[in-house]
Amino acid sequence: MTFEDRRRKMLAEMGVGPVWTARHASAPGVDARVDQLAGGEVDSIAGPAHAAVATAEVAAGSVAGFAAEVATDYATVAVSRQASPAGLDWAALQQAVAGCTACGLCSTRKNTVFGVGDRKASWLFVGEGPGRQEDLQGEPFVGPAGQLLDNMLKALGLQRGGNAYIANIVKCRPAAADGRDRPPSEEEIAACLPFLERQVELLQPTVIVALGKVAAVSLLGLPADTPVGSLRGTLHSYRDRPLVVTYHPAYLLRQPADKAKAWRDLCMALTAHAAAG
Repeated sequence: MTFEDRRRKMLAEMGVGPVWTARHASAPGVDARVDQLAGGEVDSIAGPAHAAVATAEVAAGSVAGFAAEVATDYATVAVSRQASPAGLDWAALQQAVAGCTACGLCSTRKNTVFGVGDRKASWLFVGEGPGRQEDLQGEPFVGPAGQLLDNMLKALGLQRGGNAYIANIVKCRPAAADGRDRPPSEEEIAACLPFLERQVELLQPTVIVALGKVAAVSLLGLPADTPVGSLRGTLHSYRDRPLVVTYHPAYLLRQPADKAKAWRDLCMALTAHAAAG
């Protein structure tokens, strides 16, 4: 069995073979030469004293090169399974989110949380990611934090489903080993952010409100340790749309004294909405 045959056999056993193809063809005689070297001809090249070492080096080099090639092609296969959401309409985008396996969160989710609200809304509110209840119900911002967000919307003359759309940076619940909610990792954000970007393209909101640090730094492309307090009070821009940063409703439940600051943020968003409209 040639080296190429062994490689194909291993890929087939890994379940990669049917979708993996070589990026370039081997030169004539290369496979045969590899087999000769690995099979013993190295004895006549290096001499008996170095035969074992040379054979080991050839085998190790072949294995290392093969492992690197498999890793590269496996990554290519993983990316190919996650089609770009660019150009998808709302229905196709939601279906793509439901079937997404781009990161490990797919293995622990109960439901994907696509988003909810008026798909012609001029207001977009973006949170961090689903929590336990959101994961169970498949809707963003439920429970006490969701109730507070609904009250914030009412203060703006909005309501869930009425000129407001609510989404998250990631569409699946990030859970820690102990079962508690946790912030999404940078890798999870990178895998999921294209879905939100496409939602923004479809929605064409007049103003965006980032709820909390994760949403703010992800949309603005800032370091993860940027304090949310340093981003408040400034009118930012996301793809030529005004973006206002405020506290996450869950934080406001823990720190109710900061609700006054959040109201000032919402007033800034109202002003930006009126100016842009």
